Amino acid sequence: MNKSELIDAMAAKSGMKKTECTAALDAFIEAVGDALKQGEQVTLVGFGTFLVREREARTGRNPRSGETIEIAASRLPSFKAGKGLKDAVN
Repeated sequence: MNKSELIDAMAAKSGMKKTECTAALDAFIEAVGDALKQGEQVTLVGFGTFLVREREARTGRNPRSGETIEIAASRLPSFKAGKGLKDAVN
């Protein structure tokens, strides 16, 4: 399912207009992104938690040349599914 299909499904289930659903989804994505940038996590009980995971610097290898390279530390957005979502999928 892509973004437009998700918006269609939201509109069908909620009775809202597609433009309202688009605005709501865009606001949700922006709010979650802003929270993650600030180092906060976003928890939706029964659905899951959006969080930032710290990835330490590490040594890697260039697959083409075999040369050893240093890979810098980074922050990665992550999602941990909640019990309600896991139960709905299984």
